[in-house]
Amino acid sequence: MTGNQIFLNQYNCLHMKKVSLLIFIICTAPGLMAQEGRVSDNLSMKSAILKTDKKYAVYLPPDYETSQRAYPVLYLLHGGGGNQSTWIQNGDLMHVADSVIKEGDAAPMIIIMPDASGPVRGWTNDVKGEWLYEDFFIKEFIPYIEKTYRVKPGKRYRAVAGLSGGANATFTYALHHPALFAAACPISAGTAPLKLDIVKETLKRKDSSIPDSLILRYYYRQSVLELIRKMPEDQKSAVRWYIDCGDDDPIAFEGNCLIHIAMRKSGIPHEFRIRDGAHTWEYWRSALPAILKFVTASFHG
Repeated sequence: MTGNQIFLNQYNCLHMKKVSLLIFIICTAPGLMAQEGRVSDNLSMKSAILKTDKKYAVYLPPDYETSQRAYPVLYLLHGGGGNQSTWIQNGDLMHVADSVIKEGDAAPMIIIMPDASGPVRGWTNDVKGEWLYEDFFIKEFIPYIEKTYRVKPGKRYRAVAGLSGGANATFTYALHHPALFAAACPISAGTAPLKLDIVKETLKRKDSSIPDSLILRYYYRQSVLELIRKMPEDQKSAVRWYIDCGDDDPIAFEGNCLIHIAMRKSGIPHEFRIRDGAHTWEYWRSALPAILKFVTASFHG
């Protein structure tokens, strides 16, 4: 064999390898792309209850666009000062969710991140009943999401989680509506052990015209400790609880420990985690994989 023939054979071999590699990339590209979910963070819906449009963000799992099946849903709530984009921007939600799902530690799920920011901020119905965010969330937002996306219907396939102020709402939403949620996962809940007189003083300072009767009703509806103490026996195992808080969290540590103690005394099954960390995004990002794994177990029943 001449030198030219050897060179041509080597060239042809190298050329065929490049062609084979190109064919492989073309054939597998859709599969590689399918490993990534999709995030949209500037969506909105019109609320008749709040008389305004409310924004939300959504994470759709990697195979949502290529399948026709329905998915379980996690409602993931932001903290004070955040909005519907905060879990995406600061929490690296898409990367974390994609990784945990790809590794098989969590089921493919839809993650909905509503917005509770704006001129009137917060997740609750206010003391005067003029801003009914919880009513909006339960009566309008959840039904809207389940009509708009391919969501598996029913309590078994619905969970709620959140951080700080959103974690406090996670507690109250699940305690007020145990028939709606399979699991609830508050992270670093801003749930201070406030007494009635402190709540009354705080609200009166903002608006002295608020009647004591409204403050009393508001307190007993929003106090997580009071809701736990008065929980009916037949509801104590209705929701699977995962409570997570950092040991260096000056905002949430005491309140979360008191809730843990109250749940134990009341016989309410729950998982309670105290980990190294504070009231920071580093801590909340580190909590997310375990939350997705926990709610997956709830979806599976």
